[in-house]
Amino acid sequence: MKALSVRAPWWWYIVRGYKDIENRDWYSGYRGEAGIHASKWWNTREVEADLRYIHEEIMEPGIVEPPTLDELRRFGGHLVGQARIADCVRAHNSRWFFGAYGFVLRDAVAFVQTIPFKGALGFFNVPEELLR
Repeated sequence: MKALSVRAPWWWYIVRGYKDIENRDWYSGYRGEAGIHASKWWNTREVEADLRYIHEEIMEPGIVEPPTLDELRRFGGHLVGQARIADCVRAHNSRWFFGAYGFVLRDAVAFVQTIPFKGALGFFNVPEELLR
């Protein structure tokens, strides 16, 4: 399976079905299932700022409690879920879209059990036997 590494806190909102666009500065022709990998990248101030932005500008108040910093940090370096990439667009009406390109996400799910795995830039391959 192909997978894509996503920084905190954005991956959390993808695998819970809230974030329907993954913003990138590059185009991809890939369509289909993709693992969502929680990046090991971490900067507390940036993650806190992103959480504030999400809950002040994107999410409607009271819809969901934001994840804790401990939860986000604990899952860095793990495959945390998957989604289907349906399209790659340059414009979209989603409140989550603000990139040069957006991967349109469908049918996102969180894994019941996360899988430790080293991520990479761009799309990378995850052995099928690891996902069983």
